[in-house]
Amino acid sequence: KMKILNLYAGIGGNRKLWGDEHEITAVENVPEIAEVYKKFFPNDTVIVADAHEYLLNHFKEFDFIWSSPPCPTHSGTNYFLQGQGIFRYPDFRLWQEIIFLRYFCKAKYCIENVKSYYEPIYEPQKLGRHYYWANFKIPFKKIDYVQIGTWNRKTASKEAQRKAIIREAQIPELTDLHGLDLTGIKLKNKRQVLRNCVLPEIGKYILEQAFISDKLI
Repeated sequence: KMKILNLYAGIGGNRKLWGDEHEITAVENVPEIAEVYKKFFPNDTVIVADAHEYLLNHFKEFDFIWSSPPCPTHSGTNYFLQGQGIFRYPDFRLWQEIIFLRYFCKAKYCIENVKSYYEPIYEPQKLGRHYYWANFKIPFKKIDYVQIGTWNRKTASKEAQRKAIIREAQIPELTDLHGLDLTGIKLKNKRQVLRNCVLPEIGKYILEQAFISDKLI
């Protein structure tokens, strides 16, 4: 049994397949989203707070830390916003946490974010569609995004996949993704909340890898 800290928890995509044997504390700053997380994972301790600040004050209390800081300002979409005259600084909470945990954290940790439009300050490990900064090795694994919305990646042609991705992105109220069903739940922008979720199979795989070896990197 481990004490796990799940930061920027959302509705718990990364946590979905972690099971119930661990003592998990989830931190989410949007009360409505935190309530949905509680519904899905009633045995977890859910705290409505600033995850960035919570990490600073409580990082020593856990065996494993997962953090998914806000990603929009790091993504390729942010870069292309310049075409609309929109310019934003990258949100450096991501890099603050990477540097902080790298030098001060004795527990196993993993920080997840999108593949950025710029060259990362610290080289990430890559898995599926995202970057991961961790103090343990995450071996390459082919990620099979089998069911995304209502289409099957295994059987769909590349053109069908492309069209399906575009179609999914345009659905204003996507309600079920990765086995997380928001049907009947009152929540603003369900599609975005679901698309922010880490694929549960990836969350499970990374947690397993964290404790396969005691060797830190």
